[in-house]
Amino acid sequence: MATLKVLITGAAGYIGHLVGNELQAQCEVVGIDIRGNDAAHFPIHHMDINSPELANWFAAQQFTHVVHLASVLDASPNRQRDFQIDVCGTENVLRASLASGVQHITVTSSGAAYGYHPDNAAWLSESDPLRGNEEFAYSWHKRLVEEMLADYRQKHPQLKQLVLRPGTVLGSHTRNLITRLFMKNRILTIRHCASPFVFIWDEDVVRIIKRGVSDSKTGIYNLAGDDALTLQEIALRLGKPTLNVPAWLLQALLWLGWRLRMTRYGPEQLKFLRYRPVLSNDALKRDFGYVPQKTSAEVFQLFCDHIQEQ
Repeated sequence: MATLKVLITGAAGYIGHLVGNELQAQCEVVGIDIRGNDAAHFPIHHMDINSPELANWFAAQQFTHVVHLASVLDASPNRQRDFQIDVCGTENVLRASLASGVQHITVTSSGAAYGYHPDNAAWLSESDPLRGNEEFAYSWHKRLVEEMLADYRQKHPQLKQLVLRPGTVLGSHTRNLITRLFMKNRILTIRHCASPFVFIWDEDVVRIIKRGVSDSKTGIYNLAGDDALTLQEIALRLGKPTLNVPAWLLQALLWLGWRLRMTRYGPEQLKFLRYRPVLSNDALKRDFGYVPQKTSAEVFQLFCDHIQEQ
């Protein structure tokens, strides 16, 4: 196999440095980020993905593969800034990749690109429409990025693409917007609403990306463990009571909190809690050829065991 030279954007992030550490044993790995990570076993250059110098730097480095992980997960109050990173930054990476002859790019999208809608399929497959909600910056930006990627696949087929749509990525040490919901004294549930979650083990994500790069795999794949957990089941596993409220009351409380500037989350947040996209992993197992090593329930139990030990 020809020697691969891989660039990882967002390389200092949790998944980024784990992927880089795994890949560096078999190929040359370089990362870029606006911060560092002492746990990374490969060089990380301080560079913004929106830098106008990115294309020239790509050309000098002669990468064969790019793993594009840089993204804003926890939306900031500055939506234009988030758009600049998520959408414009991705376009800058794509342009630099094309101009410098990169052969293959892996992009982490998200199950959020399907959107939060009451008529979502019970189990969403890769052929279902992407309807990321405009009111949720992360969901909307992932939809826009995927539309851009589809355009590039049609116009520039020489740049091979692997697009991954993870559910909620979880592991022993994961801490993010979603896990903060689970750390509260009570788990907020909506009356007559299951609000199921699909989880994918962080180590599964790393292995999938590694295989995708090593084998130059192409296609679009949901990343999720088998099965799903409702919020009621999540509360039970955490050993916490639920705060079960009707949808109309939660919407009113969110509106009031937003009006009083007690929170930056408005009444639209009800959709995020109520209509979560539930991802099928059939294509991942059948076409990509990877069976997640942990189910949604097993990886959540791993998370529970770790926080209970603390």
